[in-house]
Amino acid sequence: MAVDEKFVSIVAKKILEEIEAKSKNTRSDKAIYENVDDAVEAAGRAQKRFALLDLEKREQIIKSIREACLNNARILAEMAVEETRMGRVEDKVVKNILAAQKTPGTEDLMTTAWTGDHGLTLVEMAPFGVIAAITPVTNPIASVINNSISMIAAGNAVVFNPHPKAKNCCNKTVEIIHSAITKAGGPDSLVCSISEPTIETAGRLFAHPGVHLISATGGPGVVKAALSSGKKAIGAGAGNPPVVVDETADFVKAAHDIVCGASFDNNLPCIVEKELIAVESIAEKLMGRFSREGAYILRGKDIDALTERIIGSGEIDKELIGKDAAAILREIGIDVGPDVRLAVMEVGPDHPLVYHEQLMPVLPVVKVPTVEDAIELAVRAEGGNKHTAVMHSKNVDNMTNFARRIQTTIFVKNAPSYAGIGMGGEGFATFTIAGPTGEGVTSARTFTRQRRCVLVDGFRIV
Repeated sequence: MAVDEKFVSIVAKKILEEIEAKSKNTRSDKAIYENVDDAVEAAGRAQKRFALLDLEKREQIIKSIREACLNNARILAEMAVEETRMGRVEDKVVKNILAAQKTPGTEDLMTTAWTGDHGLTLVEMAPFGVIAAITPVTNPIASVINNSISMIAAGNAVVFNPHPKAKNCCNKTVEIIHSAITKAGGPDSLVCSISEPTIETAGRLFAHPGVHLISATGGPGVVKAALSSGKKAIGAGAGNPPVVVDETADFVKAAHDIVCGASFDNNLPCIVEKELIAVESIAEKLMGRFSREGAYILRGKDIDALTERIIGSGEIDKELIGKDAAAILREIGIDVGPDVRLAVMEVGPDHPLVYHEQLMPVLPVVKVPTVEDAIELAVRAEGGNKHTAVMHSKNVDNMTNFARRIQTTIFVKNAPSYAGIGMGGEGFATFTIAGPTGEGVTSARTFTRQRRCVLVDGFRIV
């Protein structure tokens, strides 16, 4: 029986049209989703397509993301300050650029190999699949940029649940990243977000069977919820970084570095100096230098007034978080110019601001007799968060002792705290510092799982 080629052609064309229509109906080109289920399902489909691409293509996509984020660094910083009412535009621009430029890509993935009498074994870094990422209001844009590059460099897709008070600027960032991915030939919805993020949507993400890994950057509450999910979770919690200055320090440089660090983005980053403990023999010189570095020194009743304003209720007043030093000082009737970046006040070792992460450019200073006393107090103030500590010293033994006692993920010596994330210091950038769960300074390799491939009695060529 002869085959009607024209008929076959028509049928084949019809089938192809139906397949394409079905594909269009199931495929999403959205970056922002109202529904958690839709976001996770779209991200899952994207990750499966993304896994078929080679590393060269993956790196082309990451390059496109970097360029797009750099081109929009300022507008995103302005959006973040406008929406959250926290921080400084110029400092957020710096953070956005740092995240775009210094977050590692696929070069962070390393293969391990063993060869011997019994053949060849390879261990490679493989993706988890779909990651649910919670990002903080304090570092909204930089966290999204940093997490996006790290997570997709590792081969994953990511669904963001931003802090509700930063949802617009974060979702705009996700849209920019999504556009950069598709422009470079990557799949739709590889990086996506929830349009109206809440605690409830975070909970649904944590429980969703299509989510394979959770990354939570924020306060202790969100980290606890992530760790209670029953899934693999990476928790980047709060910090209360102390800075210790001993009698051997270069007090001029120390004063400059401390003001730069503690005032950076109005003290919002978890890594920056929150309290200063100085040895008495150098403390007066240090305090005398602060005013020349852009700090205002509070004295007497002004210290009591500001303490009452910030933490009089027993809890940090959230309305002051991330505000300029000048605005905070106006709350107690002190008018200073915009050049003042930090308020400094001498307090006792039991002062509440020494033990609370205030997230504002107000630095409590405690004087102690010896470096041993300073280290002991710093360890208590840090609270076991194992996040960040800073020291200014020329004595290697003192620095070694402090490092061993404090056991923080990041320990910065003789520099502003932000050197610990690659800003003015060596090393890569990150904005997810996982102290509670132990991963430490995260990068692409953090978001992978190991897969071992064993070939017995073969391919040993030596």
